[in-house]
Amino acid sequence: MNKNNETPKMEFYNAKDVAQIVSCSRATAYRTIDILNRELEEKGCFTFSGKVSKKYFHERMYI
Repeated sequence: MNKNNETPKMEFYNAKDVAQIVSCSRATAYRTIDILNRELEEKGCFTFSGKVSKKYFHERMYI
């Protein structure tokens, strides 16, 4: 935990966010999230359906 005993805030994008960022349909955004989450799962990370880590999204999309 940090100095103030606050829970760290996890940052995720949902399909609406991804669609807006990369100018695609929401269906394409869901497919993109699914692909990125499968990559994370292969690395042993825990994922949430329909959401992707902002950090990993930016890393993979070169943003």
